[in-house]
Amino acid sequence: MVKVSIGVPVYNVEVYLRECLDSIMNQTFKDFEVIMVDNGSTDNSFNICQEYVARDKRFKLIHQENKGLAGARNTCLKYMHSEYTTWIDSDDVVNNNYLERLLTVQAETGADIVKY
Repeated sequence: MVKVSIGVPVYNVEVYLRECLDSIMNQTFKDFEVIMVDNGSTDNSFNICQEYVARDKRFKLIHQENKGLAGARNTCLKYMHSEYTTWIDSDDVVNNNYLERLLTVQAETGADIVKY
């Protein structure tokens, strides 16, 4: 079991997606999986996600018809196998120590939920 599952709902974000996924790939903490749910994108988002799946075994891709953001997140949850869960929107970029910082704060405080 991995330490952290990262859920990334994807819908028509080809302009931002590579930068988002690169920021995840470059994390200083490495024990994670990425569950990307392509929510019926009509642009090149699905193909970009496939590139990352081919490059890194921690990245997994599920394609579904558009079920809205909540539907995509629910699908992510079905495929997550970890101690901790976090969400990164597909048009966001996170610092390379994002996961490390979340886990440090959780360990120091015992918090159930950590926002960074």
